[in-house]
Amino acid sequence: MSAPRATVVGAGLSGIACARALTDAGVDVRVLDRGRRPGGRLGGRTLRGGDLPDHLVDTGAAYFTVDEDPRDLGEGDGDAEHEGFAGVVDALARAGVVAPWTDTFHLVGPRGVTGTKTGPMRWRAPAGLRSVADALSEGLTIEHRAVAGSLGVSGGLPAVDGDATDAVVLAMPDPQAKPLLESGEDPALAAAAAAMDTAWDPVIVVHARWRQRWWPDLDAAFVSDDGLGGEPVVSLVVDDGRRRGDDQAVLVVHTLPAYAAQHLQQPGEVVAEVLARAAAVLGVARPPEPEQAAAMRWSVSAPVRGHEEPFHLTPLAGGHLGVCGDAWGGPSKVSRAWTSGHDLGVALGERLTGG
Repeated sequence: MSAPRATVVGAGLSGIACARALTDAGVDVRVLDRGRRPGGRLGGRTLRGGDLPDHLVDTGAAYFTVDEDPRDLGEGDGDAEHEGFAGVVDALARAGVVAPWTDTFHLVGPRGVTGTKTGPMRWRAPAGLRSVADALSEGLTIEHRAVAGSLGVSGGLPAVDGDATDAVVLAMPDPQAKPLLESGEDPALAAAAAAMDTAWDPVIVVHARWRQRWWPDLDAAFVSDDGLGGEPVVSLVVDDGRRRGDDQAVLVVHTLPAYAAQHLQQPGEVVAEVLARAAAVLGVARPPEPEQAAAMRWSVSAPVRGHEEPFHLTPLAGGHLGVCGDAWGGPSKVSRAWTSGHDLGVALGERLTGG
């Protein structure tokens, strides 16, 4: 008897976690992703040129944290398939893929640096956060540059672009999942589409490199008000040389959603203004011109609010439909993406295999 089949659309962290859990359950999994490599919003770009060394910049998620999960505290059922995110991070740390970064961010505003805030340990990846997706996707069958056009029913089974399978998982934000769900006529698709009602904020991430630092000694800073009057622009400033570990003079600046929404069509036009705002809150009136600078836009960055359920799973024709991601089961974060995908994969694997 052949193994049950599943198609996972999206190779971000939630899609990878779901595909791994399904594979471990004995399901034949196919992953479709429109990108060149896995990772989704764990984005990165490499700065090259001139006589400076290459430097990889994280232009998506800035870092990740590890929540206290009962499964990691010995309070779960003890099965390996139910390991929490901390167990995954521990394995990645032992492999050198991730490392602790800092538990303290500075606070900045119109008067410059005003203090610090200590919180959970923020984790970094020396080769960029996308390397986490690379490591976790090893052994999976991923078809890159594969854009799913429609979701429906074929031969009594769920189907992606007419290719029937026993289950389909959409591992992506609501605004990207909803059009696929609306492409079919089955009532289960319509019900799932209606549930994809969460709005998502955009962000523009500006990165720039200099030959030497001109800003105060810090790992990163939360911005309370960029202090130049009018609409605030900046939300987070990161010293990427400290985050990366190569000590290069690179800043990464995240904008506020309202500002980003006004400039998504031409993100490169905001570089100078965003860097000026960042310099202002760092207490420097006239910073030197950067050697390199660019902007990355994310039209879908973080949900305005999340779904209470950890994932969506429902029958579809003679099979199953699932949706997962960082908007499911609590506040949006990298760890939530993994947990949502993993838990959906375990639940779906049990349905498909009778386990």
